[in-house]
Order: sequence, then C-alpha cells, then structure tokens
Amino acid sequence: MLSTFVKRVCCLALVLCCLCTVASAQDKIRLVIIDGQNNHNWKATTPVLVKIFEDAGIFDVDVATTPEQGQDVSGFNVDFSKYDLVVMNYNGDRWNPEMEKSFVEFIVNGGGLLSYHAGNNAFASWPAYNEMIALGGWGGRNHDSGPYLYLDNDGKVVIDPVQPGPGGDHGPQWAFPIDVREPDHPIMKGLPKRFRHCTDELYQYQRGPAHNVTVLATAFAEPDHRGSNRNEPLILTVPYGKGRCVTNMLGHDADQLHSVDTIVLLQRCAEWAATGKVTIPVPEDFPGEDEPTFRSLD
Repeated sequence: MLSTFVKRVCCLALVLCCLCTVASAQDKIRLVIIDGQNNHNWKATTPVLVKIFEDAGIFDVDVATTPEQGQDVSGFNVDFSKYDLVVMNYNGDRWNPEMEKSFVEFIVNGGGLLSYHAGNNAFASWPAYNEMIALGGWGGRNHDSGPYLYLDNDGKVVIDPVQPGPGGDHGPQWAFPIDVREPDHPIMKGLPKRFRHCTDELYQYQRGPAHNVTVLATAFAEPDHRGSNRNEPLILTVPYGKGRCVTNMLGHDADQLHSVDTIVLLQRCAEWAATGKVTIPVPEDFPGEDEPTFRSLD
C-alpha cells in the first residue's frame, strides 16, 4: 500500500516537474538572430550574441543565416510567427518580397526589433526598415536619406535636414564615455548617468527618417578622435505600429561583446523590445565613468 502511494507521489512530482519545465520554456522570450551577410565579422559575433542572450536566462535563441552575398535569397525565409524578437546582425542583399512583407507585419503587430551595431547599415533603399531603425549609416546613405540627428550641449535633440554629406562615419576606435539621456526609460533605469565604454567604433553622422525617435544614450565624438564634435546618438528607440524597435550601435566585434556595458545593454534592449519592460538588473560589475569592465563569456 505504501509502495503504491510512494509511486503515485513520485509520478505526480515528475508530471509537475515536466509541466514546470514546459511552462518555463514557453515563458521565455523567443528570439531569432539574423546573420549571413555583413561588412562586420558576423561569424565571430553571432556565437557571442547567442551566449549573451542565453546567459540572461530569459531568452530562447535561434539563428537564421542567409545565403552568401550575391547568391539567390529567394528561398530564404524566417517564420516570424515563432518569435517575439528579431536581432539584426545583418547587412547585405535585400530579402525576398514575401519575407520583407511578413517582417513588416511582424513588427506592426507587436514584434520587437533590435538592430545590433552594423544592423543599421542594412537596407538603405527599404523605407519601412529605415523607419524602424530611425537612423542608419553607409549603404549609399547621404543627405537624401534623411536628416542628421544629434544632441546639443544642453541635451536637446537637433534634427538637421540640410547638412550635406554621407550618412555614416566613425573615427579610430577609442574608449569613450556614454551619457544616459533618458534615465527613467526601462532600458536605462538604474545605470550610472555616465559610464566608460570599451574601445569601440563611435558611429556619427547617422541619417534617416528619425520619426518618433527617443534617444536613450549618446557619446561625444571628440575631434581628437576624428569625431564630429557633437553628442552622437548610440542607443535609440522607435515605435512602429504596435512594435518596439531599438537601435544599439555598440559592439563592433567579438572583443567589444565582452564589455559589461555592451552585454547588459544588449540584454536589456532585447527584453524591452520584446516585452516593453526590463527585469534584468544592473550588475555590480557595470562600469563607472573612469574604466570599462569586462566579463568572460566562456
């Protein structure tokens, strides 16, 4: 009798454990990283991105890799209905029209987009994508692609529609401080007002539609580092339909992805883009103003 009772209890415990496991998996944010073409080293950065998101404990991560540049992409499709968030580690050939249409529908209906670093170099001729990222660079962008946006010394957003020149530039890499501009936004809440980023590219002269954009963080592009002498936006958000889009220009290569601020900001940007909230805490090893900090991702 006792043996039967014990067996039933064990079976019930096993069922509950399985149900909890299924519920836990279903509760995770479903994320897909798109790569395969990039003027940056996506083969090195994608595995680190996967580790960064998986380490947060709240993401279920897939990777979708396109054919190489110049090859036929007509058969490349992502079933966006399976996901809550798309992370763009991609710039290259345009997708096929059906995939572009389904991507726009995914965002309009509430999906999230995180454009990582050179993800905002993609699709200069695709109006919907440029609305989502707000500002982009390279890919043939220039003053016809949209205004140049920066912040003045009082922190006011300046949208300059007439300044001529290319869209997208950066000087040599250096370890620059980042200024938080929206400290109450869930992505930035609890971060130091200013913190030191690692040696990285500081994007400047970004251009695009810049509609409904909120600039979360900037860095001053110092002339000594071939900078614009302006406060350049590096992290920004845009609503698109019911969707939330984040452009995060940090993290040139795998080395920069070991910087604690890069890790934490990618995780928090991803969570907010997918859910509209942030539960990932600011860790104790987050950098202050003087020195960047790093973390092993082995």
